[in-house]
Amino acid sequence: MTDPNRAAITEGVSQSALEKAEEFIEQEEGAANKFRGALAVFVTLVAVAMSTFHMYAAYSIVPTQTLRYIHVAFVLFLCFLMFPVARRFRHRLMWWDVLAALLAIGVAAYAILGGDDFTDRNTSPQGWDIVFGLALLALVLEAMRRTNGWIMPVITGSFIAYAMLGPWLPAPWTHKGYEIPRLIGVMYMTLEGIFGPAVDVSSSLIILFTVFGAFLQYSQAGKFYIDFSFSAMGGKPTGAGRTVVLASFLLGGPSGSGVATTVTLGSVAYPMLAKVGYEKNAAGGLLAAGGLGAIISPPVLGAAAFLIAEFLKISYIDVLLMASIPTLLFYFALFLMVEIDARKYGMKDATFTKVDSVWNLTRKYWFHFLSLVSIVAFMLWGFSPVLSVFWATVVSFFTSFLRRDTSLIPWDIFSAPGPLWRKFLDSGFMKAMEGGSIGMLNVGATCAGAGIIVGVVTLTGLGLKFSSIVIAYAGGSLLLTAIFTSLVVWIVGLAVPVTASYIICAVIAAPALIKLGVPDFAAHMFIFYYAVLSEVSPPTALSPFAAAAITGGDPYKTTMQCWKYTVPAFLVPFMFVLDPSGQGLLLMGSSKALAGASWWSIAEVSLTAAIGIASLAAGFQGWALRKTTNVERGLFLAAGFALVYPTLIADLVGLALFIAAAAMQVLRRSPRAAPSA
Repeated sequence: MTDPNRAAITEGVSQSALEKAEEFIEQEEGAANKFRGALAVFVTLVAVAMSTFHMYAAYSIVPTQTLRYIHVAFVLFLCFLMFPVARRFRHRLMWWDVLAALLAIGVAAYAILGGDDFTDRNTSPQGWDIVFGLALLALVLEAMRRTNGWIMPVITGSFIAYAMLGPWLPAPWTHKGYEIPRLIGVMYMTLEGIFGPAVDVSSSLIILFTVFGAFLQYSQAGKFYIDFSFSAMGGKPTGAGRTVVLASFLLGGPSGSGVATTVTLGSVAYPMLAKVGYEKNAAGGLLAAGGLGAIISPPVLGAAAFLIAEFLKISYIDVLLMASIPTLLFYFALFLMVEIDARKYGMKDATFTKVDSVWNLTRKYWFHFLSLVSIVAFMLWGFSPVLSVFWATVVSFFTSFLRRDTSLIPWDIFSAPGPLWRKFLDSGFMKAMEGGSIGMLNVGATCAGAGIIVGVVTLTGLGLKFSSIVIAYAGGSLLLTAIFTSLVVWIVGLAVPVTASYIICAVIAAPALIKLGVPDFAAHMFIFYYAVLSEVSPPTALSPFAAAAITGGDPYKTTMQCWKYTVPAFLVPFMFVLDPSGQGLLLMGSSKALAGASWWSIAEVSLTAAIGIASLAAGFQGWALRKTTNVERGLFLAAGFALVYPTLIADLVGLALFIAAAAMQVLRRSPRAAPSA
C-alpha cells in the first residue's frame, strides 16, 4: 500500500517516473479500480465495514470458523469489485463482477448456516456442498489471478491436479488419488484447506496490522519518519545513504511492504543520492535494498512472519525476538555498504533542502514513535498479538489528535463548509479504515489459495515425499540439503510473492531440514529469509524494477546492485541451520528457551556474523579502508564465507584471513583519493 502522505515530488523525480514506479506496486498489490460517485462511496463503506468487523472480532469473541468464513467472504467480495477481470474493464463494474461478489457471500453464508452438520459431513459431501465448494475453488483462483497474476492460480491448479492424478504419477510421487467430493470436503468443509492456518492468520492478524499501518500513514507518520531520517543523517557524504537505510527501517517496520517502501522513499531520496554522487543503478539498488529490509524488520516483518508463528505454534513476540539480531545484521551490512560507497565513489558534502532539526521534529511528533513501539510494549505487557495491535491502533488514533496536521478527523469538521457526512467520509480515519482492508486483499486472496496448497500437501503427504527426495539428492549432507532448499525457495520466489513463497516452501521444503535435525524454528526462519529474496529476484524483482523506474536506471543492473548491497546479510541464514551455535542469532527460537540461553554464545556468534558481513561487504565492493588489491579482495571474500560457516575451525581461519587482509590495507600506503566509477 502506498503512502498517501508522500512528500511533494522532489525536483529531479518526474511525475512519469513515479507513475511508472506505481505500476510495480500494482504488480505486487493488484491494479485496483478507482470508482467515482455512489459506487465509490459503496466500496468505501464495505471496506470500512470489513475493518470495523475485524477490529470488533479482535476485542470480542467471534467463533474461529465464523471469523474465517466472513473474512474470506469480505476478501472475495471486495476483490471482485476492486480488481477487473481484464485491464480494458478497469474502473468499471461489470455484471459478472457483481455476480461473482454475490456468489462469494452465498458460499460463506451456506457454510455458516449449515452449522455443525455442514462440517460433520465433510467425508461425504452432499450435492449442494459440492456445488458451493467448486464455486469457492473457482472464486479463490480467479481472485488470485486478478490480484497477483496467473502464476499463483497455475501453481495452485497444479497442486489440485496432483491430488487427483496420484495413481497415474511416476514413483516416488505416486499416491492413491482423491476424487472431487473428497477434495471439496477438505478444502471447503474443514479448517484444513482454504479456511486453514493461512486464512486464520490473515483474518486475525494480517488485516489488523494493515489497518494499523494505514492509521500511521494517514496520520502523517510516513512523512515524519523520512524528515526525521533526513535531519538525523544528513550533511556528510555518507549522510544520503544513511538516510535511506534509517528511513527504510522506520517506514518499512509499520508497512511490511518492500515495493511501497522503495517507491515512497525513492520519490524523495533519489535526488539526494544523485547529488552526493550515486550513479542511477547504485542509487536504485540501495533504495530497493532498503525496501527489502521492510519485510524483515520488526514490528511487522511482512505477512509471512505471522504465518511463522501459526505454523510453529509460538507467540508472535517470539518471532520478533528471532528476527531482531538478523535484522540488525541486515542493516549493519547496508550501513557498511554506504560507508564504503562514500569512499569508493569519492562522494562529496552536499547541501539539502533544510528540514526541521531532530529536536524540533521529535518535540512536535514524538507520538509517532510511541505508535511504532506500542505493539511490542503491549505484547511485553502480556497482551496477545491480536489485542496488542488493536490497542496500538487505538493509541495511534487518539495520539493523532495531538496536532492539527496529523489528526485523523479534522479539528474543524463541524465548522468547515460542506455536508458533515462527506467531510467525515473524506477524513483520514475513514481513509485509513478503507485502506486497511483494500491494502490486504492481495494477501488475503493469496492466503486462501495457499490453503488449497497446504490442504493438498497434508492430504497426500507430499511434504514427506519431497523432503526424502531432497535428502537423497544431497546424500544426507546438511550443507547440501540447506543449499538445495535455498534454491527451491529461490526458484519458487521467482514467480510468486513472499507470502506465497514462504507458505509453499514451509510445507514442502522445511521437513527436509527438520528431518536432518534442524530445529523447526531455524528451518522456518531460513525459508522465510530466502522467500524474501523474491523481492529482488528476476523476473519478478519488483522492488529494484520500481527503483529503476524512479532513477531512470537499467532494471537488471539495478537488480544486480541490490544484490550487491544485500548478499552479505543473506548468507547469514546458513548459520541458522548448519550449527546449533548459529541458532543463537535467532535468540534460541523462543522467549522460553532464551531464558536458559548462553549469552556468551549468542554474543560470540553475533560478533562472528558481524565480522563475516564486514568482510563480505569489503570483498563484494572491492573496497575497505581503500581500494583492495585482487589478493586482499580474495582474502576478504574467503574470510567472509569461512566466518559464515559456523564451526570453530572455520571461524579461526576466517578471522585469520580477515586480520591478514585488514593488515595489508593498513600497511599499504594510501594513494591519493580519486573518484572511482
